[in-house]
Amino acid sequence: MGLYDRYLALRIRRHDAAPPDHVALVITERDLLEQGAYDTLERFFGWAFDLGAERVTVYVSVLDEAAVPTLERELADLAAPRNIAVRGPDDTERADAPIQVSVGLGGKHEFAKAVRAVAERVEVGEISPDDIDAADVEDHLLFPAEPDLVIKTGAERLSDFMIWQSVYSELYFTDVNWRDVRKRDYLRAILDYQNRQRRFGR
Repeated sequence: MGLYDRYLALRIRRHDAAPPDHVALVITERDLLEQGAYDTLERFFGWAFDLGAERVTVYVSVLDEAAVPTLERELADLAAPRNIAVRGPDDTERADAPIQVSVGLGGKHEFAKAVRAVAERVEVGEISPDDIDAADVEDHLLFPAEPDLVIKTGAERLSDFMIWQSVYSELYFTDVNWRDVRKRDYLRAILDYQNRQRRFGR
């Protein structure tokens, strides 16, 4: 680790505010086609857990749906410091691991599936429409945990990412493309997060 990286890491550790417990990363299918992209992702996981994260979620936006099975296999085989749960558009089992990866599973699609599941419970009489609350929707999300920090590389747009879960997340955009992301870029994101005053919609 270079001198500047050590300086940033020291500022983070001495900061009054804690680093985020749950970090989310938004990248694209195209990012993963770049040479060394998976190596960068493995290093990203290490950076996050070394700085105190308890959970990391990765959302991979996909234009070519035919690429989803290949991406799922490659992502599930990463040499990561924690267990990985990979979920795609056809999955119904909730992701339950310290590292969770969504491949081509858009937030609108995930939310719509959750609403349909709640509607089915209403139809069979398990729940009254008047009793439906946020927890009922969250019970049917594949990725229910809410990120503290969402990092997007390459452009200032989130794509169709966890529209329910990220409503109170802090967003960090960097114009650094995924292939060029270094530890110092991650450290800058964490320090920026610590310098913010979170309001949770208030």
